Amino acid sequence: MNSRTPFALKGDIVHTPSFAEFTYYEDAYLVCQDARVAGIYRELPGRYRDIPVADHTGSLIIPGMCDMHLHAPQYPFRGLGQNIEKPDWDSWFDQYAFPEEKRYEDLDYAGRAYARLVGDLLQSTTTRACIFATIHRPATEHLMELLHAAGLCAYVGKVNMDRNSAPGLLETTEETLAETRLWLARTAGKYSDVKPILTPRYTPSCTNGAMEGLSSLMDEFRVPVQTHLSEGPDEIAWVRELMPDIRFYGQAYDRYGMMGTRQPALMAHCVFSTPEETEMLCRPNVMIAHCPDANLNYSGTAAPVLRYIRKGARVGLGSDVSGGRTLNLLRIVSEAITASKIHWAYCERTGVPGEKRDVLTLANAFYLATKGGGAFWGDTGSFETGYAFDAVVLDDTRFSDGNPRSVYERIERVISLGDERETKEKYVNGSCVYRRKSG
Repeated sequence: MNSRTPFALKGDIVHTPSFAEFTYYEDAYLVCQDARVAGIYRELPGRYRDIPVADHTGSLIIPGMCDMHLHAPQYPFRGLGQNIEKPDWDSWFDQYAFPEEKRYEDLDYAGRAYARLVGDLLQSTTTRACIFATIHRPATEHLMELLHAAGLCAYVGKVNMDRNSAPGLLETTEETLAETRLWLARTAGKYSDVKPILTPRYTPSCTNGAMEGLSSLMDEFRVPVQTHLSEGPDEIAWVRELMPDIRFYGQAYDRYGMMGTRQPALMAHCVFSTPEETEMLCRPNVMIAHCPDANLNYSGTAAPVLRYIRKGARVGLGSDVSGGRTLNLLRIVSEAITASKIHWAYCERTGVPGEKRDVLTLANAFYLATKGGGAFWGDTGSFETGYAFDAVVLDDTRFSDGNPRSVYERIERVISLGDERETKEKYVNGSCVYRRKSG
């Protein structure tokens, strides 16, 4: 089976065409034609009667999930540093993040580390990702090659830092712009599925000169931008010290056209956005990468995601490895619900005993991981006709308890308890990129 030859997957199909609810098709056929969803059918119509069918009866079939914020070089120390004893967050960078990222100047090390990451991504429910690499252009290009060879879709960014970084991870303004230009020239249009995205790490790490130059490159090469925004009060205060003429953090990017006015923008975290900044986040070309696991680890609180969505913002989910602990977006869906409950209980309930709970539902959070984040690529993350055929087959028999369970109960349990062991097959743009070995 390939992306151009029509074929079908048969099983229990689950997706969220709308933010509000799941749509289920039990024991049905999901048809792929020309790398797109051709339809969902209880019985195959005549024109598809003789196409190949991968029979996964009894398994769940869901859209591929989109990881909207992932630090690829931090994957080797995942699970470390969350309980660091020093009180300041900089110690996490000093002890783990910066020493690890410096290792990627060694292309051999980068190749081994990135190959492990890509191999693990293949077994996950992730089909698309927006990824931070490091300042090192050769290693960043190699990561793009590995992702392309694996058949995954991604935006990958060479990180820019020309101030406030660690020794060995600090470029001059001229170096960071020259290397970024060379990287864009070498990779823009090279792959259909893995594309460059400008990646100033955040305002404290980039001078005004760097941001001006990156803004010009963004327009010249017509590439989107990703960065961090309003992750913590200390970060926001630092930005105000560096740029005392701004009223809120988002203006530090907006003055360079990096808040969706000229090219798409992906803003990670947005935990403490002001009302003015929230209005900026609701621009059509801006998306919030909500990272619930990392936010709770770092800030000890949760972003007001429902408030953003109701004001019109576009939101996807991110693992933020290794600020977050896992690549497993099933777990991140569950964490998003938990974070929503925490935010409601401590920021909105205000001690009222009978206050009605207003939190993300399972369908809401699943939508953010699929169609929500998928919108960054266009019609992606759903099984609506014409959408990109990104699909994951999940074998949930590990959780069978001998009782009849509805499809909703099964998807709830696999989100709560599942990991890469449940991934049976995975398709990206109609091509099978992973199939679990039998036995």
